[in-house]
Amino acid sequence: MSAAATTDGAPAGGRGDAVIRAEGLVKSYGAFRALDGLDLTVERGEVHGFLGPNGAGKSTTIRVLLGLLKANAGTVELLGGDPWKDVVALHRRLAYVPGDVTLWPGLTGGQAIDLLGNLRGGLDEERRRDLVERFELDTAKRGRQYSKGNRQKVALVAALSSDVELLILDEPTSGLDPLMEAVFQEEIAKEKARGRSVLLSSHILSEAEALADRISIIRSGKIVDVGTLDELRRGTRTSVQAVLRTPPADPAELRFVKDARLDGTKFTGTVEPDQINEAMAELSRHQISALTVAPPSLEDLFLRHYGTEDDRS
Repeated sequence: MSAAATTDGAPAGGRGDAVIRAEGLVKSYGAFRALDGLDLTVERGEVHGFLGPNGAGKSTTIRVLLGLLKANAGTVELLGGDPWKDVVALHRRLAYVPGDVTLWPGLTGGQAIDLLGNLRGGLDEERRRDLVERFELDTAKRGRQYSKGNRQKVALVAALSSDVELLILDEPTSGLDPLMEAVFQEEIAKEKARGRSVLLSSHILSEAEALADRISIIRSGKIVDVGTLDELRRGTRTSVQAVLRTPPADPAELRFVKDARLDGTKFTGTVEPDQINEAMAELSRHQISALTVAPPSLEDLFLRHYGTEDDRS
């Protein structure tokens, strides 16, 4: 596939406006297929959640995208180029944060940030200072002195302050405490507002739910669901919990509610998306004193694919 070249030698452009396009990727280790016909597209300017448990194929996919592994079959395009052939040029246009960062033991955190930035397109010094402050990072310590969480902070500061087009983040908040996790989410929201493209692989489903424009769920080496959160919710029921002052003698009387259960005055059930008004009208006849109506969370949607069978190890 031919593409125009940028001034630094990396191909630019490609089909559509996708920064990542993988089609039919297969990667085998002997008889084991880590990737089994995987398709993945990340559009320019979007935060794309990439979800799946350990062993599903997330890290293998990311290694193929980074040019660290060569797929046995399929095609992959990264920022308009071939990650296997154009690896050096493409790595100047992206920043990668793994889930377990290893730093140079003798370099300070500040030196590591500068080195990583220089390997890419350079650093925004004002952004760097702001991120160091927000992540409460002591940049004078040496790599050997950092905890796991602080090593993650070094990599995140370097990535978020780098002049790159694409962020590939593989469990980036591993080791961060909840306060720093909140800072991370705020900073990714800023990157999203700037139009930066992000591939976010995470075990923290609430993180992906809060940040991702679209989500791909991977199982056994292939994508089993993809779309916005609203699109993934289509065809799924909304959960309803209520306290009823005059509960029905038989929950089956509520024709528009599925899986209806009563425990005294406490009612639970599920409702089809297009029947919520009818269900609420039925419940209101029993004098609602408390009500919670919630669409399925990302965790609920994820467990549709993983909750009934053993995960792949």
